[in-house]
Amino acid sequence: MMNNAPLFFETSMLDAWLEEDVGFFDLTSTLLDVGNRPARISWVARQPMTLACTEEVARMVRQRGGSVSLCLPSGQRVEPGTVAVVAQGDAQPLLDCWKVGQNLLEYACGVATRTRTMVDAAARANPGVGILTTRKHPPGLRRVVQKAALAGGAFPHRLGLSETVLVFPQHRALMPGGWAELRKALDVHRPHLVEKKIVIEADTYEDACEAARCGADVIQFDKVEPAQLAQWCPLLRAEWPSLGLLAAGGIRQHNVAEYAASGVDALVTSSLYFGPPADVGVNVTAMGA
Repeated sequence: MMNNAPLFFETSMLDAWLEEDVGFFDLTSTLLDVGNRPARISWVARQPMTLACTEEVARMVRQRGGSVSLCLPSGQRVEPGTVAVVAQGDAQPLLDCWKVGQNLLEYACGVATRTRTMVDAAARANPGVGILTTRKHPPGLRRVVQKAALAGGAFPHRLGLSETVLVFPQHRALMPGGWAELRKALDVHRPHLVEKKIVIEADTYEDACEAARCGADVIQFDKVEPAQLAQWCPLLRAEWPSLGLLAAGGIRQHNVAEYAASGVDALVTSSLYFGPPADVGVNVTAMGA
């Protein structure tokens, strides 16, 4: 499964990426007087990978005046030697997009490939478990990482503070009345939350029960071991059958199968954002060569 969502990227964002690299002009191609020569450029997978953000590379080329003759979709799995994007035109617009496009593809495809590996491993242990990705990435990368994670088969956990109600222990620390004060606040505003889920984070069974009594729709367990979750999940479901259960914190490729089999509904992770980039090569040739 791939989720090739048409994630929105502003044209100004793509232009800003190019501006950061191009600066005022390309000194090398100007000295060599090659910018006006007709050329072809291609971005090529050098290893097995899941593609992501190919569409944004194609858009950058078009914004610079080049034309695109091939663009494989985000989410497609490819083998080494597969050409992902091909463009033609005057050499300078293509050279302007060369390294920016390569950097974007290497990072995004790296995330998408790790995501696909984790999604597949989780599905083997529990076909019904979801993989959800967090906001824990460097600022400015949200659209890239979410498109890449979607391409790999995951979905976003929470795209921003205004999207969902997620009560952390840090919030409860500001409420001297404890669980009673939290329950009162949620009860007051529950009519306004008919379209929202109330998620409360817990790291003990006792806190999970308190959260459920407060009216939580979902309990998010933070850094709880799979074996412990396997004991708690049946107990919680017996008392609150409709309660959703998430595992978060420390979920990586080596333990995703254990977490998937623990009884939770979905796994929340940020580990997919960090790791080696995918290996993407770039070929530039003169037209007719």
